[in-house]
Amino acid sequence: MAFMQTFAGTNAGDKRRNGKLDYHVSSFLEPAAWPVLSDEVLYSLPGEIVETIEPHSEADRVAVLVNLLCAFGNAIGRGAYKRIGPDVHHLRIYAALVGQTSKARKGTSWVYVRELMREADPLWATDNVQNGLSSGEGLIHAVRDPVRKENKKTGETETLDEGVINKRLLVVEPEFASTLKMIARDGNTLSPVVRQAWDGDLLQVMTRNSPSKATGSHVSILGHITKEELLRHLNETETANGFANRFLWLLVRRSKELPFGGNWDTVEKGPLVERLRSALAFGSNSVEIDWGESAREDWIAVYGELSEGRPGLFGAVTGRAEAQVTRLAALYAVLDRSHLIERPHLKAALALWEYAEESARYVFGDATGDAVADDILRALQSAGAKGMTRTEIRDLFGRNKKSERVDQALALLLKAGRVRRVEEPTGGRPVERWFLA
Repeated sequence: MAFMQTFAGTNAGDKRRNGKLDYHVSSFLEPAAWPVLSDEVLYSLPGEIVETIEPHSEADRVAVLVNLLCAFGNAIGRGAYKRIGPDVHHLRIYAALVGQTSKARKGTSWVYVRELMREADPLWATDNVQNGLSSGEGLIHAVRDPVRKENKKTGETETLDEGVINKRLLVVEPEFASTLKMIARDGNTLSPVVRQAWDGDLLQVMTRNSPSKATGSHVSILGHITKEELLRHLNETETANGFANRFLWLLVRRSKELPFGGNWDTVEKGPLVERLRSALAFGSNSVEIDWGESAREDWIAVYGELSEGRPGLFGAVTGRAEAQVTRLAALYAVLDRSHLIERPHLKAALALWEYAEESARYVFGDATGDAVADDILRALQSAGAKGMTRTEIRDLFGRNKKSERVDQALALLLKAGRVRRVEEPTGGRPVERWFLA
């Protein structure tokens, strides 16, 4: 669902389809290419910050941009928000930068944003940015409520733990593969707590040994990972339970070669820092962000496609498109110190979502997210025109998979239109032969 959008408006070249926003939805089966970041994302203050940093950094501009949006959305805390039905969405986002180890400049992209944010909000930069995401209990502890207990002898309430007053937390995780490996361990509670933190402000795990909880939390996550690590460690459970689609997965690579490192130290940052500080003050107020008139028609035009599910692993990791775009559009509005999402804010958000979506297509391709089904697809591709019988498919797994599990995988592929089945007469019981669709 890549949006090659052309917004109607004042430009003579704007296009309409039945009076609505025109966009193109690409085929799920098209070969994936490295995504192209539209200049639409560089709107207003975020764009000026990225363009100021770009000549002095080898980092991908999408990495700098998403670092900024994620950091800003966390620093404003539970201030500005957007309602989606009965749900209140505060403007925190999760993002994972996917690129080569030490070559994609993932960490470098954070350094510049961190400096600007430190100038604009030094207390947040010092106290509210951490790493080491390994367990649900650990995440809760970082934003925990006070723990109090009644003294049975005196009847007085004793404070065992003062808790954390400032519940903003940005987790910057340079080794996000380690986080995914921890999640896969039996008994690890990180995945459900991370999902709770994206959804709302109450974090807790139902265990006797960990009674702590956090209310009023505001957690954002920035992870760095390679494509190979991501495919290896993001398992079926995490794609099925909604962990993966709470993240923006963004391909990044080195933008240029700067043998001498640029001249960032000579840049006059004061005006940008002052505007950033002003936007933080605006966004820290409890204000509802609503749709402006200029964006309503365009939002109606794209909403149906955004909210429509897609098959396979690609569909699983992009399954919260409408919510992600809404949060991004609201962030652009707040950075513009606007109570309303107007057309330029929505255009920027859709352009960034398009990049995230095409990144997911590049990384995950046509995988189903079901390991058995994907093994069957690869085998059928190798078999070509002769196909494979059900017995041959079963033997792929050395008879280590129960027939019910193989049946489940074949049913998934059949429903998705990825395979076809033919019954061949034998004079007795017909033989099932399977082919790629």
